[in-house]
Amino acid sequence: MGAAIDKNNSIVAIYPSHTVAEAAIKELQQSGFDMKKLSIIGRDYHTDEHVVGYYNIGDRMKVWGKTGAFWGGLWGFLMGSAFFWIPGLGPLLVAGPLVGWIVGALEGAVMVGGVSALGAGLFSLGIPKDSILRYETAIKTGKFVLIAHGSKNDTTRAKEILNCTKSETLEHHQQTHQR
Repeated sequence: MGAAIDKNNSIVAIYPSHTVAEAAIKELQQSGFDMKKLSIIGRDYHTDEHVVGYYNIGDRMKVWGKTGAFWGGLWGFLMGSAFFWIPGLGPLLVAGPLVGWIVGALEGAVMVGGVSALGAGLFSLGIPKDSILRYETAIKTGKFVLIAHGSKNDTTRAKEILNCTKSETLEHHQQTHQR
């Protein structure tokens, strides 16, 4: 019961560049935030390989483009890694538990009207569709989306830490109990 509820609380921050996103991740890490509750998504404009898709959950990703220095440093402490080619978004690099939710959406053919596989993964986190479309637009324009998820306490703590970083936007999505 706890895991399903916990994943539906999230903080989503948009960063203009990988250097600013990496600084935010380091802030979270140095503050003791559980790195297993952190995901990041960004486009890889520099991929040399013609890969259709690749994912490796729970281990380091072994292939990435020229941005490998940034992404390679993240694979070491974020849970899971993936390269996806998503129509409309292009080549995406994803690190963290979001990989599993995207793969689950792809394998289960769970698509939410009008959103990509990435959108379906974000939707399974409890992120509203209008926010998903904003995040996909940010990714299309070369920005990085950082997601901290977990219990309400986890996300409140992440928000306090990320408030001190140079994010363009910072949104707190909390689970609502609707039955």
